[in-house]
Amino acid sequence: MPLQQTNEYGKVNVSDEVITVLAGSAALECYGLVGMASRKQLKDGITELLGRENLTRGVEIRQETDSVHIDLYIIVSYGTKISEVAHNVQNRVKYVMGDVVGLQVDTVNIFVQGVRVSR
Repeated sequence: MPLQQTNEYGKVNVSDEVITVLAGSAALECYGLVGMASRKQLKDGITELLGRENLTRGVEIRQETDSVHIDLYIIVSYGTKISEVAHNVQNRVKYVMGDVVGLQVDTVNIFVQGVRVSR
């Protein structure tokens, strides 16, 4: 369900894919985040690290009557404090959604799917 905003000049429709790409891009700017995880492979217990071209697969948008919820499936870097990385991602995504799209997000849920050890 696309986001629709109305102003004195007319209507603006923002698709869900645009929102998911913005949320994924905002999350990847945070320190300690290696990448997004695929939601489809979570059933098998295998987590696939996604590149920048597949940001939409690691983000899920749920719109209810007057609230928006974003779920992010992420992989963090080894040696970082997971709670701090998650908190930074939540703040960054909420800020970008409000600043770029004008969308007030109620919750940003973080699901840490793995830890990547650098070589």
